[in-house]
Amino acid sequence: MRRSLMGIILCLILGGLLTSRMANAQQPSKVCRIGFISSSVTSVSHASLEGLRQGLRELGYEEGKNLTIEYRFGTNKALPRLAAELVQLPVDVIVAGGSDGIEAARQSTHTIPIVMTNSGNAVREGFVASLERPGGNITGLTQISPELAPKRLQLLKDTVPGLSQLAVLWHPLHPNTPHTFAETRAASQQFGLPLLSLEVKEPEDFDAVFATAIAHQVTALIVLRDPFMVRHRTRIAELAQQHRLPAMYETRDFLEAGGLMAYGPNLAVLYRQSASYVDKILKGAKPGELPVQRPLTFELVINLKAARAIGLTIPQGLLVQATDVIQ
Repeated sequence: MRRSLMGIILCLILGGLLTSRMANAQQPSKVCRIGFISSSVTSVSHASLEGLRQGLRELGYEEGKNLTIEYRFGTNKALPRLAAELVQLPVDVIVAGGSDGIEAARQSTHTIPIVMTNSGNAVREGFVASLERPGGNITGLTQISPELAPKRLQLLKDTVPGLSQLAVLWHPLHPNTPHTFAETRAASQQFGLPLLSLEVKEPEDFDAVFATAIAHQVTALIVLRDPFMVRHRTRIAELAQQHRLPAMYETRDFLEAGGLMAYGPNLAVLYRQSASYVDKILKGAKPGELPVQRPLTFELVINLKAARAIGLTIPQGLLVQATDVIQ
């Protein structure tokens, strides 16, 4: 009798566990919906977005299973409409690439959390109150590119023998770029280098400003990054090579288009790090209480193929310092 009773109890327990597991299996886990918006990242296959997806996978999120990413790419003029689309879906979190994308998202919502991947200077641009206590619905990573201007200029001096006339190629219509230009101009004054400003507002301006650079006997060029310049990076690299001008860029995507050298944060790494903010927010953290991070490391990338094309020999000391050398 006792054995029979124990057998019945065991069957009931096992039956209950099996029923519970079947019920749980029939209940799909929550699918999180993330919105992504940018004017400088223009395709799903972009290396920076792969960095974001890798970071999310490491935290247990995978597209098609428990994650949906709504991608929105467009020009600055299109960003407000694209941001509004993400808000209307709605999405759980908006990941914004670059200052223009962040601003468009901020204008569209004060409630949906926004994660910055690479703002130029999050405090100065008004996205957060402070790095330690962002406040509001925005947090993430800040790129602090303007503060890297002296280092880029020093690397350019070490690369180009007899550097005597510097030019800065930049797009003055982007809100962050004038600050970067001011930092670069201040650095050139510290080094005692004359600086020629080459402003480009439309794609048709590139030929004229490079002709101006040659007329002023410019010996090296610094190219400031913003979505406009990123979209025309191949044309810029071609003109620099055509006029045999050594050029320093802020990020490696210009080198992948044929540029000479770049010093700055690795954007794919920043995008990967932004995944941790998405994870914390989806688990209940408030964005205004998550401190904004600055890049901890920077990369020096050198394109030897581009150097050979303009007849420039890269010093061995710089090659040793380089994080990556493109052959």
